[in-house]
Amino acid sequence: MDRPLQESNIYLIGMMGSGKTTVGKLLAEKLNYRFFDTDDYIEQLAQKTISEIFATEGEARFRELESQVLRKLSAYDRSAFTQGEFAAIATGGGIVQRSENWSCLRQGLIVWLDADLNLLNRRLAGDNNRPLVGQLESLLATRRSLYAQADLHIVIEPEQTPEDIVTQIINLAHQRAI
Repeated sequence: MDRPLQESNIYLIGMMGSGKTTVGKLLAEKLNYRFFDTDDYIEQLAQKTISEIFATEGEARFRELESQVLRKLSAYDRSAFTQGEFAAIATGGGIVQRSENWSCLRQGLIVWLDADLNLLNRRLAGDNNRPLVGQLESLLATRRSLYAQADLHIVIEPEQTPEDIVTQIINLAHQRAI
């Protein structure tokens, strides 16, 4: 990705609980980008919660919807936005598992928010709204090499604030563009 930060969408990837939505909203605000969360759009499209989709239609159907939403969001260009020219897009943790999704992700800057298993477990303790939360360790093991294909790798430390992470992303992205 050789384009400057202000000239591309930013795709946040990583495990559930890594902070993609929180960081994405702040990043979008800081850069005057639009913000999208693929999970929100999937729920709107299906008119069901993600848990309901998993329960009634299965993970395969959820992944199809996820790819469909990603294609739509990545197709936006400057003329599509009323606020800001580009978007920060928080993706679902498993979006990296379908090779077709990478063609969309690679149209922008891909940022991996990498939180370790202990931090993820602390953040997600008691969360019953995520269908795969009980499989964190195996999911992380399966997805780690895929996440590693990101343009930027941000290791999340427990003491970091979302604002600290946004600053780190912006700084690293600008260094890449130089």
